[in-house]
Amino acid sequence: MPRDLSAAVARFAALLRRSGLPVTLVEVTDAVRALDHLDITDRQELYRGLRAVFVTRPEEVPPFDRCFEAFWRLLPEGDDQAGFIPAPSLDDPGGEAMVKSGQKREALALDSWGEDESEEAGDPLSVPLASEAEALVNQDFSTFSADQLDELLKLTVKIARRLAHRMSRRRRPVKRRGRVDLRRTLRANLTRGDLIELRYRERKRKKVRLVLLCDVSGSMDLYSRFLLQFLFALQNVFGRVETFIFSTRLTRVTELLRGRSYRQVLRRLTDVRDWSGGTRIGESFAQFNREWPHLVDRRTIVIVLSDGWDTGEPDVLATELMRIKRRAARLIWLNPLLGNPSYEPLTRGMAAAMPLIDDFAAGHNLAALRDLAGKLHL
Repeated sequence: MPRDLSAAVARFAALLRRSGLPVTLVEVTDAVRALDHLDITDRQELYRGLRAVFVTRPEEVPPFDRCFEAFWRLLPEGDDQAGFIPAPSLDDPGGEAMVKSGQKREALALDSWGEDESEEAGDPLSVPLASEAEALVNQDFSTFSADQLDELLKLTVKIARRLAHRMSRRRRPVKRRGRVDLRRTLRANLTRGDLIELRYRERKRKKVRLVLLCDVSGSMDLYSRFLLQFLFALQNVFGRVETFIFSTRLTRVTELLRGRSYRQVLRRLTDVRDWSGGTRIGESFAQFNREWPHLVDRRTIVIVLSDGWDTGEPDVLATELMRIKRRAARLIWLNPLLGNPSYEPLTRGMAAAMPLIDDFAAGHNLAALRDLAGKLHL
């Protein structure tokens, strides 16, 4: 299937979500697969196929119809295209342009991710009430509305801080376990003739470095904006982090993610040219191994955030992932699709990667990211 068509389905799904339909990455994946069995030159067949995937209730039909009419448009009569459905229109149903093609589309999409972040936001580390926070933590990223993004960012920062604290804290003195702390023991017994009271300490943890590789291709559109929030938060609360994004190529964004304001970070990311395109995971990993091999050693945990949809050769992915695994202390793969109980890693890319992964976990909500705490150790 053409990459442009797959990316168009992801953008169409985003439009449906903005119109109130509960679309998740599972439906997007099903829609992309359905196109392999549909005659896309037949507009009615395309309509019926996509409606069967995205519409689950009668009241969802009218908004779906409006989005379909606005997004998928035929060429004007007289053009010798024999009914071909061209690259979808990017006009929204309200008449305002959703996003234009190329760089402007990417820039506007990135800017919109931070619209709910207040310019006078003060301390970004405040957290919603416990009941509200619990609901947000367990909510699938693909179902968030625009007015929830501000609260989501605050919670994301809080979770990132806890992860960073867990990785970097020094061992505290303890009473009954660990090694004897000779200096503290001597101080405690200065007024006594013998060493009566022993003091203990735990072994100090080794310093951990994180290397984050995040998929921002078209198939990840519903999740990458929220995962970028997590990368932004982790980058700014934990010093030893290197961050990369990839689609058809790899881009280092470590410095671009540094800063207090997420909106400012998004403006910097508009310089990246590889949003919402195809996916060549193996080639992107090969680029990482060529240009940044020194970033990975036996104290490095590498985390891949991707759905595993790869248009490249699975042998390339397996070879390059093996090179990373041999140098790293731990290799973790977070897949948003794993949040669906019926998901199985059957795509060629995911199947090639599975034997090499130390931890395969979901990445579809904040609870899944919070659960990383138990895996970030050497």
